[in-house]
Amino acid sequence: QVQFVESGGGLVQPGGSLRLSCAASGLDLDYYAIGWFRQAPGKEREWVSCTSASDASATYADSVKGRFTISRDNAKSTVFLQMNNLKPEDMAVYYCAADLMRRRCPPGPPIVRDMSYWGKGTLVTVSS
Repeated sequence: QVQFVESGGGLVQPGGSLRLSCAASGLDLDYYAIGWFRQAPGKEREWVSCTSASDASATYADSVKGRFTISRDNAKSTVFLQMNNLKPEDMAVYYCAADLMRRRCPPGPPIVRDMSYWGKGTLVTVSS
């Protein structure tokens, strides 16, 4: 059974940092692009970042570019999201998921409905 578990969320002041982890079990991450998404209250789930299996290249939403860094450790079946200079608008539940059709991230935003094995998410609260 495949399972993704997100962790690392919490309360942080604006300008602070958090490192999220996405631990996968039952799935070899060597073969799949993995994405981070987020969903704020009352809003649709949106893409944040993607890491390719083939070369660990990464793509980012414009709203987080330069502040967030995605990385992966396939040996540990874990994908990370380092979030720096957090802003109140970053506050959301963050999720990871796999694109079972791709090893490389698409040039544009991954489509939410194309992703699989969503975890339960981890809450990031940015507030002073």
